[in-house]
Amino acid sequence: MAAKFEIYKDTAGEHRFRLVAGNNQNILASEGYASKGGAENGIASVKTNAPLDARYEKKTSTNSKPYFVLKAGNHEIIGTSQMYISSTSRDEGIEAVKRTAPAAPTTDLTRPI
Repeated sequence: MAAKFEIYKDTAGEHRFRLVAGNNQNILASEGYASKGGAENGIASVKTNAPLDARYEKKTSTNSKPYFVLKAGNHEIIGTSQMYISSTSRDEGIEAVKRTAPAAPTTDLTRPI
């Protein structure tokens, strides 16, 4: 299975998106948006910014777990990664986003099936 974006509603009713890798791991998640259109714009921003090394900021959580954020050109965070067990794993996550996000299709989980 190839990577894909999923748009969904959280428990507060906000629209969010996540980038799911081919192995079904969430590798990038968004903030909450008031509308589905906001989430769709966020996905478009990820696709544009994902290939650019300068858009990634490597971080360490308060419990010492490595993770990263992807920022837009205006320095706003458009996606946050999962927590990783090592900085090497985090760096592999960045490479996965760079490689898969630009062409990943979007699945809308907010629509009734």
